[in-house]
Amino acid sequence: MSSETTSMKTLISSALVAAVVSAAGIGLFLAGMPGQPPSAQPEEAARSQPPAPPAASKTAAQQQESLVEQNREAFEALIRDYLLKNPEVLIEVSNALERRQNERRQQARLSAISQNADAIYRASNPLIAGNPEGNVTIVEFSDYNCPYCRRAFNHLAQLLEEDSNVKVIFKEFPIFGEGSEGAARVAIAAGRQGRYFDVHSALLRSSGRINEKAALRIAEELGLDMDKLREDMKSGATQQAIAETRELAKNLGIQGTPFYLVGDQVIPGAPDNLLDEFKLKIAEIRKNGCKAKC
Repeated sequence: MSSETTSMKTLISSALVAAVVSAAGIGLFLAGMPGQPPSAQPEEAARSQPPAPPAASKTAAQQQESLVEQNREAFEALIRDYLLKNPEVLIEVSNALERRQNERRQQARLSAISQNADAIYRASNPLIAGNPEGNVTIVEFSDYNCPYCRRAFNHLAQLLEEDSNVKVIFKEFPIFGEGSEGAARVAIAAGRQGRYFDVHSALLRSSGRINEKAALRIAEELGLDMDKLREDMKSGATQQAIAETRELAKNLGIQGTPFYLVGDQVIPGAPDNLLDEFKLKIAEIRKNGCKAKC
Protein backbone atom coordinates (compact mmCIF):
# COMPACT_ATOMS: atom_id res chain seq x y z
CA MET A 1 0.00 0.00 0.00
CA SER A 2 1.43 3.42 -0.98
CA SER A 3 2.01 6.20 1.56
CA GLU A 4 -0.43 8.36 -0.39
CA THR A 5 -3.18 5.76 0.00
CA THR A 6 -2.40 5.38 3.69
CA SER A 7 -2.50 9.13 4.26
CA MET A 8 -5.79 9.42 2.45
CA LYS A 9 -7.31 6.65 4.55
CA THR A 10 -6.08 8.29 7.74
CA LEU A 11 -7.59 11.63 6.71
CA ILE A 12 -10.88 9.98 5.87
CA SER A 13 -10.86 8.12 9.16
CA SER A 14 -10.01 11.27 11.13
CA ALA A 15 -12.80 13.19 9.48
CA LEU A 16 -15.21 10.37 10.16
CA VAL A 17 -14.23 10.16 13.81
CA ALA A 18 -14.46 13.93 14.23
CA ALA A 19 -17.94 13.99 12.74
CA VAL A 20 -19.16 11.17 14.94
CA VAL A 21 -17.55 12.66 18.01
CA SER A 22 -19.06 16.09 17.38
CA ALA A 23 -22.52 14.64 16.96
CA ALA A 24 -22.12 12.41 20.00
CA GLY A 25 -20.83 15.27 22.15
CA ILE A 26 -23.70 17.54 21.33
CA GLY A 27 -26.21 14.77 21.83
CA LEU A 28 -24.76 13.80 25.21
CA PHE A 29 -24.73 17.38 26.40
CA LEU A 30 -28.28 18.08 25.33
CA ALA A 31 -29.47 14.87 26.94
CA GLY A 32 -27.94 15.88 30.29
CA MET A 33 -28.73 19.62 30.26
CA PRO A 34 -30.83 20.82 33.21
CA GLY A 35 -34.44 21.40 32.23
CA GLN A 36 -34.18 19.06 29.22
CA PRO A 37 -36.38 15.97 29.76
CA PRO A 38 -35.34 12.63 28.21
CA SER A 39 -38.54 12.62 26.17
CA ALA A 40 -41.10 15.15 25.02
CA GLN A 41 -43.68 16.35 27.58
CA PRO A 42 -47.25 15.10 27.24
CA GLU A 43 -49.39 17.44 25.19
CA GLU A 44 -51.64 18.31 28.17
CA ALA A 45 -48.70 19.31 30.38
CA ALA A 46 -47.23 21.39 27.60
CA ARG A 47 -50.48 23.31 27.22
CA SER A 48 -50.62 24.01 30.96
CA GLN A 49 -47.31 25.89 30.93
CA PRO A 50 -47.58 29.66 30.42
CA PRO A 51 -45.69 30.93 27.37
CA ALA A 52 -42.36 32.59 28.18
CA PRO A 53 -41.85 36.21 27.21
CA PRO A 54 -40.22 36.53 23.77
CA ALA A 55 -37.13 38.34 25.12
CA ALA A 56 -36.54 35.71 27.83
CA SER A 57 -36.96 32.86 25.29
CA LYS A 58 -34.36 34.42 23.01
CA THR A 59 -31.90 34.85 25.86
CA ALA A 60 -32.38 31.24 26.98
CA ALA A 61 -31.86 29.99 23.43
CA GLN A 62 -28.66 32.00 23.09
CA GLN A 63 -27.39 30.65 26.40
CA GLN A 64 -28.18 27.10 25.36
CA GLU A 65 -26.39 27.55 22.04
CA SER A 66 -23.33 28.92 23.80
CA LEU A 67 -23.26 26.05 26.27
CA VAL A 68 -23.62 23.51 23.46
CA GLU A 69 -20.68 25.07 21.61
CA GLN A 70 -18.53 25.09 24.74
CA ASN A 71 -19.41 21.47 25.43
CA ARG A 72 -18.67 20.45 21.85
CA GLU A 73 -15.24 22.11 21.91
CA ALA A 74 -14.40 20.51 25.25
CA PHE A 75 -15.56 17.10 24.06
CA GLU A 76 -13.57 17.36 20.82
CA ALA A 77 -10.48 18.37 22.78
CA LEU A 78 -10.92 15.33 24.99
CA ILE A 79 -11.27 13.00 22.02
CA ARG A 80 -8.32 14.61 20.22
CA ASP A 81 -6.16 14.02 23.28
CA TYR A 82 -7.33 10.41 23.42
CA LEU A 83 -6.55 9.81 19.75
CA LEU A 84 -3.10 11.35 20.08
CA LYS A 85 -2.39 8.96 22.93
CA ASN A 86 -4.01 6.01 21.13
CA PRO A 87 -3.39 6.54 17.38
CA GLU A 88 -3.96 2.86 16.67
CA VAL A 89 -7.68 3.60 16.97
CA LEU A 90 -7.52 5.47 13.67
CA ILE A 91 -5.95 2.43 12.04
CA GLU A 92 -8.78 0.27 13.36
CA VAL A 93 -11.34 2.72 11.98
CA SER A 94 -9.55 2.83 8.63
CA ASN A 95 -9.43 -0.96 8.41
CA ALA A 96 -13.10 -1.22 9.33
CA LEU A 97 -13.97 1.34 6.66
CA GLU A 98 -11.92 -0.53 4.07
CA ARG A 99 -13.61 -3.82 4.95
CA ARG A 100 -17.03 -2.24 4.61
CA GLN A 101 -16.13 -0.69 1.26
CA ASN A 102 -14.77 -4.02 0.01
CA GLU A 103 -17.98 -5.76 1.06
CA ARG A 104 -20.05 -3.17 -0.79
CA ARG A 105 -17.88 -3.49 -3.90
CA GLN A 106 -18.20 -7.27 -3.76
CA GLN A 107 -21.99 -7.03 -3.51
CA ALA A 108 -22.12 -4.55 -6.39
CA ARG A 109 -19.89 -6.81 -8.48
CA LEU A 110 -22.01 -9.89 -7.79
CA SER A 111 -25.11 -7.92 -8.69
CA ALA A 112 -23.56 -6.76 -11.99
CA ILE A 113 -22.44 -10.29 -12.84
CA SER A 114 -25.90 -11.70 -12.08
CA GLN A 115 -27.61 -9.03 -14.18
CA ASN A 116 -25.30 -9.77 -17.14
CA ALA A 117 -24.97 -13.54 -16.65
CA ASP A 118 -26.45 -14.48 -20.03
CA ALA A 119 -24.12 -12.15 -21.92
CA ILE A 120 -21.14 -13.40 -19.92
CA TYR A 121 -21.70 -17.15 -19.91
CA ARG A 122 -24.38 -17.93 -22.49
CA ALA A 123 -23.74 -15.67 -25.47
CA SER A 124 -24.38 -17.14 -28.92
CA ASN A 125 -21.35 -18.47 -30.84
CA PRO A 126 -18.94 -18.28 -27.89
CA LEU A 127 -15.19 -18.46 -28.41
CA ILE A 128 -14.09 -21.24 -26.10
CA ALA A 129 -11.21 -23.51 -25.12
CA GLY A 130 -10.82 -26.34 -22.66
CA ASN A 131 -13.72 -28.60 -21.74
CA PRO A 132 -17.05 -27.30 -23.14
CA GLU A 133 -18.79 -29.18 -20.31
CA GLY A 134 -16.34 -28.11 -17.60
CA ASN A 135 -17.76 -27.56 -14.12
CA VAL A 136 -16.01 -24.20 -13.74
CA THR A 137 -16.00 -21.44 -16.34
CA ILE A 138 -13.29 -18.81 -16.73
CA VAL A 139 -14.06 -15.73 -18.82
CA GLU A 140 -11.15 -13.75 -20.23
CA PHE A 141 -11.23 -10.15 -21.51
CA SER A 142 -8.03 -9.43 -23.44
CA ASP A 143 -6.26 -7.34 -26.09
CA TYR A 144 -3.47 -8.69 -28.31
CA ASN A 145 -1.33 -5.61 -27.78
CA CYS A 146 -1.60 -5.77 -24.00
CA PRO A 147 1.77 -6.96 -22.61
CA TYR A 148 0.12 -8.23 -19.44
CA CYS A 149 -2.31 -10.31 -21.50
CA ARG A 150 0.64 -11.98 -23.21
CA ARG A 151 2.29 -12.75 -19.89
CA ALA A 152 -0.96 -14.00 -18.35
CA PHE A 153 -1.72 -16.32 -21.25
CA ASN A 154 1.05 -18.74 -20.28
CA HIS A 155 -0.61 -19.19 -16.87
CA LEU A 156 -3.98 -19.87 -18.49
CA ALA A 157 -2.49 -22.32 -21.00
CA GLN A 158 -0.78 -24.21 -18.19
CA LEU A 159 -4.04 -24.35 -16.25
CA LEU A 160 -5.81 -25.91 -19.24
CA GLU A 161 -3.09 -28.54 -19.45
CA GLU A 162 -3.40 -29.40 -15.76
CA ASP A 163 -7.19 -29.21 -15.27
CA SER A 164 -9.37 -31.02 -17.79
CA ASN A 165 -12.62 -29.85 -16.19
CA VAL A 166 -12.31 -26.12 -16.91
CA LYS A 167 -14.07 -24.22 -19.67
CA VAL A 168 -12.69 -20.88 -20.91
CA ILE A 169 -14.78 -18.28 -22.73
CA PHE A 170 -12.84 -15.54 -24.53
CA LYS A 171 -14.13 -12.00 -24.94
CA GLU A 172 -12.26 -9.98 -27.56
CA PHE A 173 -11.87 -6.55 -25.94
CA PRO A 174 -9.60 -4.42 -28.18
CA ILE A 175 -8.74 -1.25 -26.25
CA PHE A 176 -5.32 -0.44 -27.70
CA GLY A 177 -6.37 1.09 -30.98
CA GLU A 178 -7.21 0.10 -34.53
CA GLY A 179 -4.47 -2.52 -34.77
CA SER A 180 -5.91 -4.41 -31.83
CA GLU A 181 -9.40 -4.29 -33.30
CA GLY A 182 -8.15 -5.62 -36.64
CA ALA A 183 -6.42 -8.52 -34.89
CA ALA A 184 -9.59 -9.21 -32.90
CA ARG A 185 -11.59 -9.47 -36.12
CA VAL A 186 -9.10 -12.00 -37.47
CA ALA A 187 -9.36 -14.12 -34.31
CA ILE A 188 -13.17 -14.02 -34.24
CA ALA A 189 -13.34 -14.95 -37.92
CA ALA A 190 -10.94 -17.84 -37.26
CA GLY A 191 -13.52 -19.12 -34.81
CA ARG A 192 -15.91 -19.67 -37.75
CA GLN A 193 -13.42 -22.28 -38.94
CA GLY A 194 -13.02 -23.84 -35.51
CA ARG A 195 -9.52 -22.39 -35.20
CA TYR A 196 -10.03 -19.55 -32.73
CA PHE A 197 -7.81 -20.86 -29.95
CA ASP A 198 -4.99 -21.67 -32.39
CA VAL A 199 -4.95 -18.09 -33.67
CA HIS A 200 -5.55 -16.60 -30.24
CA SER A 201 -2.60 -18.53 -28.80
CA ALA A 202 -0.28 -17.60 -31.66
CA LEU A 203 -1.17 -13.90 -31.42
CA LEU A 204 -0.56 -13.74 -27.68
CA ARG A 205 2.73 -15.62 -28.03
CA SER A 206 3.99 -13.39 -30.83
CA SER A 207 6.31 -10.44 -30.30
CA GLY A 208 6.01 -6.86 -31.45
CA ARG A 209 3.00 -4.80 -32.34
CA ILE A 210 0.00 -6.79 -33.58
CA ASN A 211 -2.35 -5.41 -36.22
CA GLU A 212 -4.65 -6.85 -38.85
CA LYS A 213 -1.83 -7.49 -41.32
CA ALA A 214 0.28 -9.33 -38.74
CA ALA A 215 -2.72 -11.35 -37.59
CA LEU A 216 -3.57 -12.35 -41.17
CA ARG A 217 0.00 -13.49 -41.73
CA ILE A 218 -0.18 -15.69 -38.62
CA ALA A 219 -3.55 -17.12 -39.71
CA GLU A 220 -2.12 -17.98 -43.12
CA GLU A 221 0.89 -19.69 -41.52
CA LEU A 222 -1.56 -21.79 -39.49
CA GLY A 223 -3.25 -22.94 -42.70
CA LEU A 224 -6.64 -21.23 -42.44
CA ASP A 225 -8.87 -20.68 -45.46
CA MET A 226 -7.92 -17.06 -46.09
CA ASP A 227 -10.75 -16.22 -48.49
CA LYS A 228 -13.33 -17.38 -45.97
CA LEU A 229 -11.44 -15.67 -43.16
CA ARG A 230 -11.52 -12.29 -44.92
CA GLU A 231 -15.19 -12.71 -45.72
CA ASP A 232 -16.05 -13.57 -42.11
CA MET A 233 -13.98 -10.63 -40.83
CA LYS A 234 -16.32 -8.25 -42.67
CA SER A 235 -19.51 -9.89 -41.45
CA GLY A 236 -21.95 -8.12 -39.18
CA ALA A 237 -21.65 -10.95 -36.66
CA THR A 238 -17.95 -10.21 -36.17
CA GLN A 239 -18.55 -6.51 -35.62
CA GLN A 240 -21.45 -7.30 -33.30
CA ALA A 241 -19.30 -9.62 -31.17
CA ILE A 242 -16.81 -6.81 -30.48
CA ALA A 243 -19.58 -4.29 -29.82
CA GLU A 244 -21.32 -6.65 -27.39
CA THR A 245 -18.09 -7.26 -25.48
CA ARG A 246 -17.51 -3.53 -25.15
CA GLU A 247 -21.02 -3.06 -23.82
CA LEU A 248 -20.58 -5.96 -21.42
CA ALA A 249 -17.27 -4.57 -20.17
CA LYS A 250 -18.96 -1.22 -19.57
CA ASN A 251 -21.75 -2.87 -17.59
CA LEU A 252 -19.21 -4.74 -15.46
CA GLY A 253 -16.98 -1.72 -14.95
CA ILE A 254 -14.03 -3.31 -16.77
CA GLN A 255 -11.59 -0.68 -17.99
CA GLY A 256 -8.38 -2.62 -18.57
CA THR A 257 -6.96 -5.94 -19.72
CA PRO A 258 -6.52 -8.69 -18.89
CA PHE A 259 -9.58 -9.25 -16.76
CA TYR A 260 -10.81 -12.64 -15.60
CA LEU A 261 -14.00 -14.01 -14.14
CA VAL A 262 -13.64 -17.39 -12.47
CA GLY A 263 -17.26 -18.31 -11.95
CA ASP A 264 -18.39 -15.19 -10.09
CA GLN A 265 -14.95 -14.43 -8.67
CA VAL A 266 -12.81 -11.66 -10.15
CA ILE A 267 -9.11 -11.50 -11.02
CA PRO A 268 -8.20 -8.08 -12.46
CA GLY A 269 -4.85 -7.80 -14.20
CA ALA A 270 -2.03 -10.33 -14.36
CA PRO A 271 -0.54 -11.02 -10.93
CA ASP A 272 2.71 -12.97 -10.83
CA ASN A 273 0.90 -15.83 -9.09
CA LEU A 274 -1.98 -15.90 -11.58
CA LEU A 275 -1.91 -19.68 -11.93
CA ASP A 276 -2.25 -20.06 -8.16
CA GLU A 277 -5.07 -17.50 -8.15
CA PHE A 278 -6.89 -19.49 -10.82
CA LYS A 279 -6.54 -22.70 -8.81
CA LEU A 280 -7.64 -21.07 -5.56
CA LYS A 281 -10.79 -19.55 -7.04
CA ILE A 282 -11.62 -22.71 -8.97
CA ALA A 283 -11.44 -24.67 -5.72
CA GLU A 284 -13.75 -22.13 -4.04
CA ILE A 285 -16.31 -22.37 -6.85
CA ARG A 286 -16.23 -26.16 -6.80
CA LYS A 287 -16.72 -26.18 -3.05
CA ASN A 288 -19.27 -23.38 -2.60
CA GLY A 289 -20.88 -23.02 -6.02
CA CYS A 290 -21.46 -19.89 -8.07
CA LYS A 291 -23.78 -17.22 -6.67
CA ALA A 292 -24.24 -15.32 -9.93
CA LYS A 293 -26.08 -17.83 -12.14
CA CYS A 294 -22.88 -18.85 -13.89
